[in-house]
Amino acid sequence: MEREVGKENAEDLTQKIFQFNKLPDACSACLAPFDKKSKEMAQTWNVVVQDEDTVRVYCPDCWSKAQAIIEDFVKERND
Repeated sequence: MEREVGKENAEDLTQKIFQFNKLPDACSACLAPFDKKSKEMAQTWNVVVQDEDTVRVYCPDCWSKAQAIIEDFVKERND
């Protein structure tokens, strides 16, 4: 793999694969179940990696609500 993508990219990919095992089994906000084997969930849920030990997943509903709150906050701050 190192020969194909380079040593640095291979190490980065290895780290990301290792972090996949740290994905929680539920939304970090509402606790809706997250199926790690579901292609649909993998494509629609949002993953936030804060550091090597902190990996969180958010369902589309919670992610949309959070985005709306942030947008409102930015609008109020700019007014």
